[in-house]
Amino acid sequence: MNSKFLLREWQLSDKKSLTENANNINIWNNVRDYFPHPYTEDDAEQFIRMVMDKPKPLTDYAIEIDGLAVGGIGVVPQTDVHKITTEIGYWLGEKYWSRGIMTGAVRQMVEYTFENFPVTKIYAPIFEFNISSMRVLEKAGFVREAVLKKSAIKNGKTIDLYYYGLIKGQNAERLTSGLA
Repeated sequence: MNSKFLLREWQLSDKKSLTENANNINIWNNVRDYFPHPYTEDDAEQFIRMVMDKPKPLTDYAIEIDGLAVGGIGVVPQTDVHKITTEIGYWLGEKYWSRGIMTGAVRQMVEYTFENFPVTKIYAPIFEFNISSMRVLEKAGFVREAVLKKSAIKNGKTIDLYYYGLIKGQNAERLTSGLA
Protein backbone atom coordinates (compact mmCIF):
# COMPACT_ATOMS: atom_id res chain seq x y z
CA MET A 1 0.00 0.00 0.00
CA ASN A 2 1.56 3.27 -1.09
CA SER A 3 0.08 6.45 0.38
CA LYS A 4 0.41 9.77 -1.40
CA PHE A 5 3.19 11.99 -0.12
CA LEU A 6 5.20 14.98 -1.23
CA LEU A 7 8.82 15.92 -0.60
CA ARG A 8 8.98 19.67 -0.13
CA GLU A 9 10.94 22.42 1.58
CA TRP A 10 10.51 22.89 5.32
CA GLN A 11 8.44 25.89 6.43
CA LEU A 12 8.08 27.57 9.83
CA SER A 13 4.40 26.63 9.71
CA ASP A 14 5.53 22.97 10.01
CA LYS A 15 6.63 23.49 13.62
CA LYS A 16 3.53 21.99 15.30
CA SER A 17 3.26 18.95 13.01
CA LEU A 18 7.00 18.35 13.16
CA THR A 19 6.90 18.40 16.96
CA GLU A 20 3.88 16.08 17.14
CA ASN A 21 5.44 13.50 14.81
CA ALA A 22 9.07 13.70 15.96
CA ASN A 23 8.36 13.55 19.70
CA ASN A 24 8.27 9.75 19.81
CA ILE A 25 10.66 7.38 21.58
CA ASN A 26 10.18 4.77 18.82
CA ILE A 27 11.57 7.25 16.30
CA TRP A 28 14.37 8.41 18.60
CA ASN A 29 15.47 4.80 19.16
CA ASN A 30 16.26 4.52 15.44
CA VAL A 31 18.05 7.82 14.81
CA ARG A 32 21.25 9.44 15.99
CA ASP A 33 21.37 10.97 19.44
CA TYR A 34 21.56 14.55 18.15
CA PHE A 35 17.87 14.15 17.19
CA PRO A 36 16.29 15.44 20.43
CA HIS A 37 14.01 13.48 22.73
CA PRO A 38 11.71 14.72 23.96
CA TYR A 39 11.25 16.81 20.80
CA THR A 40 9.89 20.28 21.57
CA GLU A 41 8.49 23.12 19.47
CA ASP A 42 11.75 24.99 20.16
CA ASP A 43 13.69 22.04 18.69
CA ALA A 44 11.40 22.09 15.65
CA GLU A 45 11.84 25.81 15.10
CA GLN A 46 15.63 25.60 15.45
CA PHE A 47 15.77 22.73 12.96
CA ILE A 48 13.51 24.43 10.42
CA ARG A 49 15.43 27.71 10.63
CA MET A 50 18.73 25.83 10.23
CA VAL A 51 17.62 24.01 7.07
CA MET A 52 16.04 27.17 5.64
CA ASP A 53 19.41 28.91 5.94
CA LYS A 54 21.31 26.23 4.01
CA PRO A 55 22.45 27.02 0.45
CA LYS A 56 20.94 25.32 -2.57
CA PRO A 57 20.79 22.67 -3.78
CA LEU A 58 18.75 21.64 -0.75
CA THR A 59 19.78 18.65 1.31
CA ASP A 60 16.78 18.40 3.69
CA TYR A 61 13.12 17.94 2.86
CA ALA A 62 9.87 17.53 4.73
CA ILE A 63 7.71 14.52 3.95
CA GLU A 64 4.19 15.89 3.59
CA ILE A 65 0.98 13.90 3.83
CA ASP A 66 -2.42 15.60 3.70
CA GLY A 67 -0.80 19.03 4.02
CA LEU A 68 1.22 18.15 7.14
CA ALA A 69 4.96 17.63 7.55
CA VAL A 70 5.06 14.15 9.13
CA GLY A 71 8.67 13.16 8.54
CA GLY A 72 11.98 14.22 7.13
CA ILE A 73 14.59 13.03 4.66
CA GLY A 74 17.97 14.42 3.78
CA VAL A 75 21.49 13.81 2.61
CA VAL A 76 24.83 14.79 4.10
CA PRO A 77 27.40 15.34 1.35
CA GLN A 78 30.83 14.19 2.44
CA THR A 79 34.12 16.04 2.06
CA ASP A 80 37.77 15.51 1.22
CA VAL A 81 38.47 12.08 -0.27
CA HIS A 82 34.85 11.08 0.43
CA LYS A 83 33.38 13.98 -1.56
CA ILE A 84 31.93 11.60 -4.15
CA THR A 85 29.61 10.08 -1.53
CA THR A 86 26.69 11.26 0.55
CA GLU A 87 24.87 9.77 3.51
CA ILE A 88 21.08 9.55 3.46
CA GLY A 89 18.94 9.73 6.58
CA TYR A 90 15.21 9.77 7.19
CA TRP A 91 12.41 9.36 9.70
CA LEU A 92 8.63 9.22 9.55
CA GLY A 93 5.86 9.73 12.10
CA GLU A 94 4.89 6.35 13.55
CA LYS A 95 1.25 6.46 12.47
CA TYR A 96 2.47 6.53 8.84
CA TRP A 97 4.73 3.46 9.08
CA SER A 98 4.21 0.37 6.87
CA ARG A 99 2.47 2.20 4.03
CA GLY A 100 5.33 2.31 1.50
CA ILE A 101 5.81 6.03 2.08
CA MET A 102 9.44 5.89 3.12
CA THR A 103 10.48 3.61 0.26
CA GLY A 104 8.97 6.10 -2.18
CA ALA A 105 10.58 9.04 -0.38
CA VAL A 106 14.01 7.36 -0.45
CA ARG A 107 13.65 6.63 -4.17
CA GLN A 108 12.78 10.26 -4.89
CA MET A 109 15.62 11.56 -2.72
CA VAL A 110 18.10 9.25 -4.44
CA GLU A 111 17.01 10.47 -7.87
CA TYR A 112 17.22 14.10 -6.75
CA THR A 113 20.64 13.58 -5.15
CA PHE A 114 22.21 11.95 -8.19
CA GLU A 115 20.81 14.74 -10.40
CA ASN A 116 21.92 17.65 -8.18
CA PHE A 117 25.16 16.60 -6.47
CA PRO A 118 28.46 15.36 -7.95
CA VAL A 119 28.29 12.02 -6.12
CA THR A 120 28.66 8.47 -7.31
CA LYS A 121 27.38 6.76 -4.17
CA ILE A 122 24.72 7.19 -1.49
CA TYR A 123 25.06 5.21 1.71
CA ALA A 124 23.24 4.63 4.98
CA PRO A 125 24.47 3.09 8.23
CA ILE A 126 21.51 1.36 9.95
CA PHE A 127 21.30 0.17 13.57
CA GLU A 128 21.31 -3.63 13.82
CA PHE A 129 17.75 -3.74 15.22
CA ASN A 130 16.16 -1.46 12.60
CA ILE A 131 14.97 -4.19 10.24
CA SER A 132 12.24 -1.95 8.76
CA SER A 133 14.81 0.61 7.59
CA MET A 134 16.91 -2.14 6.06
CA ARG A 135 13.86 -3.26 4.06
CA VAL A 136 13.16 0.32 2.94
CA LEU A 137 16.68 0.63 1.57
CA GLU A 138 16.59 -2.78 -0.13
CA LYS A 139 13.26 -1.92 -1.82
CA ALA A 140 14.84 1.34 -2.99
CA GLY A 141 17.73 -0.50 -4.67
CA PHE A 142 20.39 -0.31 -1.95
CA VAL A 143 22.62 -3.28 -1.22
CA ARG A 144 24.01 -4.33 2.14
CA GLU A 145 27.76 -3.93 1.75
CA ALA A 146 29.05 -4.56 5.25
CA VAL A 147 28.25 -5.10 8.88
CA LEU A 148 30.41 -2.84 11.03
CA LYS A 149 30.70 -4.83 14.26
CA LYS A 150 30.24 -3.00 17.57
CA SER A 151 30.73 0.38 15.89
CA ALA A 152 27.96 2.45 17.49
CA ILE A 153 26.27 2.99 20.82
CA LYS A 154 22.55 3.60 21.30
CA ASN A 155 20.70 3.64 24.60
CA GLY A 156 23.92 2.60 26.35
CA LYS A 157 24.27 -0.58 24.28
CA THR A 158 27.12 -1.19 21.81
CA ILE A 159 25.61 -2.27 18.51
CA ASP A 160 26.49 -3.25 14.96
CA LEU A 161 25.85 -0.91 12.03
CA TYR A 162 24.57 -2.38 8.79
CA TYR A 163 26.09 -0.38 5.96
CA TYR A 164 23.94 -0.04 2.83
CA GLY A 165 25.04 1.56 -0.42
CA LEU A 166 23.71 2.52 -3.82
CA ILE A 167 26.09 3.36 -6.64
CA LYS A 168 24.88 5.70 -9.37
CA GLY A 169 23.73 3.73 -12.39
CA GLN A 170 23.49 0.41 -10.58
CA ASN A 171 20.15 -1.17 -9.77
CA ALA A 172 18.56 1.55 -11.94
CA GLU A 173 15.60 -0.66 -12.86
CA ARG A 174 14.79 -1.23 -9.18
CA LEU A 175 15.30 2.43 -8.35
CA THR A 176 12.92 3.85 -10.93
CA SER A 177 10.14 1.30 -10.58
CA GLY A 178 7.30 2.47 -8.40
CA LEU A 179 8.30 6.11 -7.96
CA ALA A 180 5.51 8.07 -6.29
